[in-house]
Amino acid sequence: MSISRSSRPARRLLVPGMLALLLAVAACDRGSQLAESAGYGPDPQLPEPHASWFPTLKIADAVGWPQGAAPRPAAGLEVSAFAGGLQHPRWLYELPNGDILVAESDAPPKPEGASGGLRGWVQGLFMKQAGSRTPSANRITLLRDADGDGAAEVKTTLVDKLSSPIGMALVGDRLYVANADAVVSFPYQEGATRLEGPPTRLAALPAGRNHHWTKSLLASEDGSKLYVGVGSNSNAAENGMEEEENRAAVLEIDVKTGASRVFASGLRNPVGIDWNPANGELWVSVNERDEIGDDLVPDYMTSVKEGGFYGWPYSYYGQHVDTRVEPPRPDLVAKAIKPDYALGSHTASLGFTFVRTPALGERFASGAIVGQHGSWNRSRPVGYRVIFVPFADGRPSGPPEEVLTGFLNAKGEAQGRPVGVLVDRRGGLLVADDVGNTVWRVKGAASAPVPGPQTGSSG
Repeated sequence: MSISRSSRPARRLLVPGMLALLLAVAACDRGSQLAESAGYGPDPQLPEPHASWFPTLKIADAVGWPQGAAPRPAAGLEVSAFAGGLQHPRWLYELPNGDILVAESDAPPKPEGASGGLRGWVQGLFMKQAGSRTPSANRITLLRDADGDGAAEVKTTLVDKLSSPIGMALVGDRLYVANADAVVSFPYQEGATRLEGPPTRLAALPAGRNHHWTKSLLASEDGSKLYVGVGSNSNAAENGMEEEENRAAVLEIDVKTGASRVFASGLRNPVGIDWNPANGELWVSVNERDEIGDDLVPDYMTSVKEGGFYGWPYSYYGQHVDTRVEPPRPDLVAKAIKPDYALGSHTASLGFTFVRTPALGERFASGAIVGQHGSWNRSRPVGYRVIFVPFADGRPSGPPEEVLTGFLNAKGEAQGRPVGVLVDRRGGLLVADDVGNTVWRVKGAASAPVPGPQTGSSG
């Protein structure tokens, strides 16, 4: 329903008065009652929930990096800019010839009437302050580092006019892209720097309100299936379960037919997705629910079992019931699978990849890298870093270690925010920074340049 001209001044009057009060209320909270480390590991501490009508909103202002500044790498590592001057880079993918693809993307426009009212409007202001809610570039950019010096000499648009793209996967001679509303594909030749022609639509994806809009993508080893991470259309089902069909799930799509099914469900916002090299299991990083306190609910990474249910929205961490959700579903709570490893409450653990090379050193040789975008629903900011979780025999085996920090400056402002992470074929860690508009590359301090694979035709 459109707003009449006579009603618009009322909204303007809200800004200096009620909005200021709402922002003050949003900044108040009981505060964390636990050490940050309590929200990590296979058995995180889960205190009693404390729900409120208006959530804590505290987010770092996005200011970008000063000239010559960069994140801080862990001891024994070095960091440099692989490519700069990007527009909200979110996700990364490496082609067989070593070219790196980066999805420059932001949330699609919401349909009329789906903004979430006053509450959603105020939250939107905070998200914009954090560097999001900008017009989406809607493109995939190709980065090429032919001489292996850790910086891309080529930066060119591979394909544009997409719809908030995130996930990418090459299967045979077709590049698949997960837009916010569909999986599409383009013909691809090795070495191509531009894909021409309209996309071919493979399968629709849940869209509409798109409370969580990102759609990650992963191909099976034989290329016959695609796995798509699809987030919920709400925090905790407040928009009704009818809006959650095929959401809060990993979907499986048949590449030949486009037929899709729910592979696993109850995963509030599964973003990062990768195959565990030790045992072939599918793993995801998941953003859990907000608005019940600083220390709830921890984000997590977990193996995903076919047909498995992981609790959302009815419970978290197995059988911990979320009493905000009506009507309850004790039958589903009873079978909810406890996640494998908690990643801290409100850290926004988005990027996720396994390490398959010792190039970063023995310390980071076996485990998973996680890009923590940073909190907004916590009285003291957490996340805003890249971490490593060691694995042994295919399972997490110890506490996290910081790989890349310094995204917050001394004033608590966000110079950058890490999102997608990727270990490239040369053994370097690439990190997409959507506030710094840069892809960073982390390498072992003793690493020498490694020439890249030979490219084919320039397309």
